[in-house]
Amino acid sequence: MQNLFVVTGGSRGIGAQIARQAARHYPVVITYRSRADEATKLVRDIEAAGGQAWAICADVGDEAAMTDAFAQIDALGSIAVLVNNAGVTGGTARVDEVRAETLAEVWRVNVTGAFIAAREAVRRMSTARGGAGGVIVNVSSAASVLGSAHTWVHYAASKGAMDTMTVGLAREVAREGIRVNAVRPGLIDTEIQRDRPPQLLAQMVAAIPMGRMGTAEEMAQTVLWLASPAASYVTGALLDARGGL
Repeated sequence: MQNLFVVTGGSRGIGAQIARQAARHYPVVITYRSRADEATKLVRDIEAAGGQAWAICADVGDEAAMTDAFAQIDALGSIAVLVNNAGVTGGTARVDEVRAETLAEVWRVNVTGAFIAAREAVRRMSTARGGAGGVIVNVSSAASVLGSAHTWVHYAASKGAMDTMTVGLAREVAREGIRVNAVRPGLIDTEIQRDRPPQLLAQMVAAIPMGRMGTAEEMAQTVLWLASPAASYVTGALLDARGGL
């Protein structure tokens, strides 16, 4: 069975770049909820470059859909790496304006989705369950540290939950051959930034010591390092990649 690199929410942005770079070393599976055209194009691009890739439509916050997605992945090979990348911001809102349905959706995707995917990966990777071990990398956010006041405290809180899950799960499965880490990107030049007011975005960029936004390619390289043997003694880490902020 071939060893697979799985990326949730892999059709665009940071997830797509992770998939592109991972495909140089692994057969890649991405999951996506919408934007089938972008997922299909990514798979074709990877194949055109000589790699192997598959795209599976599945909502990470839907337990039945993800259970089915992992069953489909089982038919392709064994999971060596899972990247929990799928996420939503819930749009911009102050805490005194945020709606309960927004909170529910952000938690469903960002927290429940990450737990479900990690659960399914551990069941397959754990040496205690007959697996060969593996790596889980969670894509968190600098928002979990900075709070994202005036824009999306709700999103920041969901990423705080992901950070806690990363540390706890890492300790839980460290002796079962599984490493679990998180990358906390700062301001990255992707579609997600379009939710921010332009003036606020300019102020945020100005506050970054390196004086610029990061790129999806840079975040992908960080994830690939954590997934590689070069990080073999790294687990339970929350790696900040935010230009010095």
